[in-house]
Amino acid sequence: MGKKNALGRGLSALIETEEVSTSGSLSMNEVEITLIEANPNQPRTTFDEELLAELATSIKQLGVIQPITLRRISENKYQIISGERRYRASKLAGLTTIPAYVKDVEDHASIEMMALIENIQREDLNALEIALSFQKLIEEFQLTQDQLSEKVGKKRATISNYLRLLRLPAVVQMSLKKKQLDMGHARALLSIEDTETQLSVYDQIVKEELSVRKVEELVRNINSGESQPKTTGNKTTQKRSEPKEDFKLLETRLTSFFNTKVQFSANEEGKGKISIAFSNEDEFDRIIEILDGLSGK
Repeated sequence: MGKKNALGRGLSALIETEEVSTSGSLSMNEVEITLIEANPNQPRTTFDEELLAELATSIKQLGVIQPITLRRISENKYQIISGERRYRASKLAGLTTIPAYVKDVEDHASIEMMALIENIQREDLNALEIALSFQKLIEEFQLTQDQLSEKVGKKRATISNYLRLLRLPAVVQMSLKKKQLDMGHARALLSIEDTETQLSVYDQIVKEELSVRKVEELVRNINSGESQPKTTGNKTTQKRSEPKEDFKLLETRLTSFFNTKVQFSANEEGKGKISIAFSNEDEFDRIIEILDGLSGK
């Protein structure tokens, strides 16, 4: 795949119009770069050096088209609310000042604005950064998932799917952070209950560079008891069977608990799957809330 024109990509990053309106005074200034500091609560942890260099090239040619947003923290000190990439690229470009909107806001308001603007609404974030941003907002501001949904303009089911990523094993989360896996791989792994099996499938994904569709097919087969992930050891599985009467009893209890149809299927070895039916997105959200409550999330 060929590289995009540096100017074009830089211009796209420069023109960022999603600034927010908050309480407190607002002024537009040329602020000395040496007086600006990054926000320590910035959830984004990585900045692509090549893209920063390309953005710096664009800034040298065009200047900073969209001002960054700062919070005044003392007479001659400012903290970034949004625009840290533009700030870093401007430093690389050798600028001594940068155009900025200066707001007088409380710390929590600054954190919230930065998380909403600079992180959740950016397309270049990895899935784990988004999940951590959601979790931080929920914990910092004691929000429910429904309240967070309203604040960030995303469906509750979307937020729930991102938060579920934080249940994955650490090695899988790191691969998401490095963009070695994408959201589709992660969602497929989340449908596997057993952590050891998740890790076995993850190893297979990495070694064989499996597509999302292939992983989904593999996971479906595993959950239906038709196949097992490849392993390098000589591990054997213990055969297990459950009387059909027990399945029927569990079906009845879980159907009552979830207030929707629950079905079991299993092979002779006792391997199988549990299916929970839902008829629309609202019912899906209700089931996820029940599961979240059971897991303590």
